[in-house]
Amino acid sequence: MICLDQITKAYFHTQFQPGERVNVLPFFDWILTYNTGAAFSFLATAGGWQRWFFVALAIVVSAWCWRWLQREHDVRIQLALALIIGGALGNVIDRLWLGKVIDFVLVYWAPWNWYYPAFNVADSAISIGAVLMLWSAFFAARPGQGNGQA
Repeated sequence: MICLDQITKAYFHTQFQPGERVNVLPFFDWILTYNTGAAFSFLATAGGWQRWFFVALAIVVSAWCWRWLQREHDVRIQLALALIIGGALGNVIDRLWLGKVIDFVLVYWAPWNWYYPAFNVADSAISIGAVLMLWSAFFAARPGQGNGQA
């Protein structure tokens, strides 16, 4: 996940100009943007301290997920944790290298003038991992369920 994230970011960082936009589908564009904050540009204008805060937070969360991953036996949870770790560390690399995160995916619905904040492969991995964790927590079979036992 980290390799895919970094390869895609390197491509957009070197081949696009900031703000350059290329339409792919009526609701999807490639665009090069940089985010000094977190999700939805949270704390983007905080003055610089947030870079190190988000690096430290991602490393702590990744370490915690790694410990959990070592003890987990459910493949769905293992996959979810791996996606979260890979996504978090992919964005850490950007913060350490550039001081900001490279985003390049823009999803929108022009008739309603609705634009989702630009994101990247790492962000997608974190989101998919979190959804998979929730899915597993709410819908995974519990011992004694789904196998005919009362």
